[in-house]
Amino acid sequence: MKQGFVKVAAVTPKIRVADPVYNAEAICEELGKALNHGAKLIVFPELCLTGYTCGDLFLQPLLLQKAAEGLGTVAKATAGKDALVAVGLPMERDGKLYNVAALLQNGRVLGFVPKKNIPSYAEFYEGRHFAQGNTEPVDFVFDGVTVPFGTNLIFSCSNVPGLSVACEICEDLWVANPPGTGHALKGATVLINLSASNETVGKDEYREMLVKSASARLLCGYVYCSAAEGESTQDLVFGGHNIIAENGTILSQAKRFVCESNYADIDVQKITTERRRMGTFGQEPCETYRTVSFTLQVGETMLERKFDSSPFVPQNTEKRQKRCEEILSIQSYGLKKRMEHVRCKNAVIGISGGLDSTLALLVTVRTFDLLGLDRKGILAVTMPCFGTTDRTYDNACKLTQTLGATLKEVDIRDAVTGHFRDIGHDSSQHDVTYENGQARERTQVLMDLANKVNGLVIGTGDMSELALGWATYNGDHMSMYGVNAGVPKTLIRHLVKYYADTCANDELSAVLEDVLDTPVSPELLPPVDGVISQKTEDLVGPYELHDFFLYYMLRCGYSPAKIYRIACLSFAGQYGEETILKWLRNFYRRFFQQQFKRSCLPDGPKVGSVAVSPRGDLRMPSDACARIWLEEAEAIS
Repeated sequence: MKQGFVKVAAVTPKIRVADPVYNAEAICEELGKALNHGAKLIVFPELCLTGYTCGDLFLQPLLLQKAAEGLGTVAKATAGKDALVAVGLPMERDGKLYNVAALLQNGRVLGFVPKKNIPSYAEFYEGRHFAQGNTEPVDFVFDGVTVPFGTNLIFSCSNVPGLSVACEICEDLWVANPPGTGHALKGATVLINLSASNETVGKDEYREMLVKSASARLLCGYVYCSAAEGESTQDLVFGGHNIIAENGTILSQAKRFVCESNYADIDVQKITTERRRMGTFGQEPCETYRTVSFTLQVGETMLERKFDSSPFVPQNTEKRQKRCEEILSIQSYGLKKRMEHVRCKNAVIGISGGLDSTLALLVTVRTFDLLGLDRKGILAVTMPCFGTTDRTYDNACKLTQTLGATLKEVDIRDAVTGHFRDIGHDSSQHDVTYENGQARERTQVLMDLANKVNGLVIGTGDMSELALGWATYNGDHMSMYGVNAGVPKTLIRHLVKYYADTCANDELSAVLEDVLDTPVSPELLPPVDGVISQKTEDLVGPYELHDFFLYYMLRCGYSPAKIYRIACLSFAGQYGEETILKWLRNFYRRFFQQQFKRSCLPDGPKVGSVAVSPRGDLRMPSDACARIWLEEAEAIS
């Protein structure tokens, strides 16, 4: 449970209707399996000690007595065990019968949570047997011990920060005002739902939607455990549709119509971080709540959870294509508004034959089409210098011509050489002055051409480069509108690929495919035998690693050690642990050092949940100290 990961289990045992003795034994057997699996929060279905389908047998005192005894059996099975366990049963209090969840830990009952919303419609007739659960907790004596009884109970783990559990029971999730809303606003980070939801055609999709939306809306983990085989099939069939979700994402889902356990690792640290980030999360409820404390042993959770190695790129082809079309629209409509506002009919863009400038040109072309402007108004400028290769030069020219833009070549070798002479720099010294002098000369050319044609300079730099500061200050760092500023490098490749696949132009597709096949490079150092000698990822590290680091740092608030842990899992077999650690340290060093470049970014559209604009998501001082992040990164071994 270190770093906020808590392994949870939704466990559906095979039961017998109205046989609490057998059911208690079955629950204890499955409980042992879940404990051996490392689960720290274990949820069983609604009324599982008796079965949900007992009907009027719920009114039999003997059944209630045996159910209470069965609860005692299960409670004893938790003695000396390290988990919080929830079990469903009928429970009588003050002459009324309640459908309750009993929360157990280390051999004792911590509390009873009654079902608040009692369905009596369609196939449900619970109102015949059960009373509506009381909201405000009251004291209740069970087996000689006084415990709280009420819906408004929060079970808080005192030694695991962020782990607070609250309970709903089946119908509670389906109503207009679920009790889980109040629970979450009061601080519960994980909601559990003991359910006996029967199957009808299409109901599984609706059920899944409810769980996903609840976890998204309430910024919580949600463990939904439902009854299955063993319940009466006199009129209904129960499928055991267990679902575990977190913040709108399904982490684990059971196959229906079988009794099985499913597990997931809920990240309560991520949940609390997200709640702090979202200032509109809400006000605490007015109702009275009671907190029940418990403790768990804090150890390393063996993670089964998968972390996408490309968090910015959907793995599903259909979703990825939809995402690409959406991003291209955001970029082009953002530029469209800017051009309309300044009454501009021309654009100037530096075209290098690389990925970033290619995407920027494609976006500009879409924008001109939206505006009904002649593509000849796009001035694509190729500016060969010391590091330009024939391959990138040819691709830049072919791309511009194929798209119908205006191509202009400005060879900047003489200008840069003259500049070096003016400042007394030796051209044979290939240092940062040598490289940045070229980048700044190119920007000057673009700006002055924009003045000449009354156009906007379209920025080409992407979000990954901005995160690392891999841009020349007041060089390629500067433009009049940066269409790629919100797009990470790993996603740019897919955007260009999507355009190549959907443009219905074989000549354009061929050029785009060759651009995709070209190594990423600023081409500021002379080529060797006509081949690119300066490869960006050899210098700053693989962009797929840096995009991974960026996402989990900014979007999830993960610490360096936590990012390193999940990166080792996600990139196992692709990058060694030493390599990951090397570039992680480099990422944090550059991210903090280079904030001053991000503090004065040109305007550009946000396209995803992560952005580095100083006017949007990242309000970070340029002189923020990186010490604590770097110390943690350095301490990793």
